[in-house]
Amino acid sequence: MSASTHVLTLPGPMLKRGFWLYVWRVETPKGEMLYVGRTGDNSSPHASAAYTRMGQHLGSAKTQNALRQHLRKEGLEPEDCAAFHLVTHGPIYPEVEHAPGLDRAALMAKHLPLRDLVGAMEKALAEELKHAGYWVLNTVKWKHPHDPVIWETVRSAFAGHFPKLSGTYALGDLDRLQVAK
Repeated sequence: MSASTHVLTLPGPMLKRGFWLYVWRVETPKGEMLYVGRTGDNSSPHASAAYTRMGQHLGSAKTQNALRQHLRKEGLEPEDCAAFHLVTHGPIYPEVEHAPGLDRAALMAKHLPLRDLVGAMEKALAEELKHAGYWVLNTVKWKHPHDPVIWETVRSAFAGHFPKLSGTYALGDLDRLQVAK
């Protein structure tokens, strides 16, 4: 293996903590694969920056490297992929303010409704990308509803990067499709 030089440009706003949605677009030897994710912890009142999740996905911590694990299920090592592109949108909501005097329970009470809204949009994004014909590695399981007004803004932002998303569903069609299954 010979050494080579690579450049990564990181937009400063990606360092802002909050609730983000993101899609990894991975150029693999088997073709393009996507992974859909979000920030906003399930077990703590924290919502990290998109940049933070970026590194964790390809790291070695088994509880954080979901993208690496999904690629391995496809028989691929991340190091053998040609490129990783991260499309992020956010922060959709800011991280819950950790004000003095708020205990963990009070922080979680403020955090969970936002996490649930973003988790619902994560699920909708993953399902719409799959329906549009993209190879999405992960399945997002989420039971909470999303805010349809915010979802349309988010969906439109991702459709600018994933052209097959445009026109795949009218608002609400995804819910009817799920009922029909």
